Amino acid sequence: MYDFPIGVMLDSFKLDTKTATQKAAKLGAKGLQMYATSGEYSPENLTGSKRKELLNMVKSNGLVFSALCGDLGQGFGNREKNSELIEKSKRIMELAKDLETDIITTHIGVVPKDKNHERYKIMQEACYTLSRFADSLDGHFAIETGPEIAVTLKEFLDALHSKGVAVNLDPANFVMVTGDDPVKAVYTLKDYIVHTHAKDGRRLLVKDPEIIYGITVEEVAASHDNFTSGEGNLPFIELPLGAGDVNFAEYLKALDDIGYKGFLTIEREVGENPEEDIKNAVIFLNKMKGL
Repeated sequence: MYDFPIGVMLDSFKLDTKTATQKAAKLGAKGLQMYATSGEYSPENLTGSKRKELLNMVKSNGLVFSALCGDLGQGFGNREKNSELIEKSKRIMELAKDLETDIITTHIGVVPKDKNHERYKIMQEACYTLSRFADSLDGHFAIETGPEIAVTLKEFLDALHSKGVAVNLDPANFVMVTGDDPVKAVYTLKDYIVHTHAKDGRRLLVKDPEIIYGITVEEVAASHDNFTSGEGNLPFIELPLGAGDVNFAEYLKALDDIGYKGFLTIEREVGENPEEDIKNAVIFLNKMKGL
């Protein structure tokens, strides 16, 4: 099996950037993913020499950026908002290139099954614009999987006739939200996968993804923070790698089969001891890669 490089979502450590970077390197990670949507690392704030300073700090620890997270939290289903969101996404892509990565991961909303749905058309228009911009920079806006089944996402992507909008495959989101098989999803989406998240979980309740992702107003007050906290009557729970329903042995074999050579980036959004969870995740993935 290919020795996939392991990355870590920087924010998962819940520490300052320098300390988190040092800890990631100490755990044996090769890459970092960082949120770049707001705060000091947004493109409007990380300007000039600050970008080079951040890149040099990461490189001095023997790491690279596997991707940036450009999820603006709204998707691209509202035509009135899309112009602003698209321009912000373009600036994040330019930042990514300055930080020597070609990949931004993002959620675009829930792709409707019905291609005649108005939101489907709106999302296609936005993604067409993003795909052409990404192509011009030899980059990728990578849609994070989960809100819809893999077949629906593939049909959506096929219609763009571009790899500028691609896929960040998160296996846990499939099992937690749609119940889709992440192993089969690898083969379905093989032409588009440019980045992956190493995450695990379990579906607790069957619930409409449009409710979970806030497209439908009903029950949205629960919010993403509660969905991942394990509190209350929630539709899913995120678990440490190997403790959930993702079959990682088969999943990694599938990635190897399709010739994927990119990162397995650990994302841990819950838990009281994130550093320990990330350490165990690195150990788990290295063991799986050795099978």
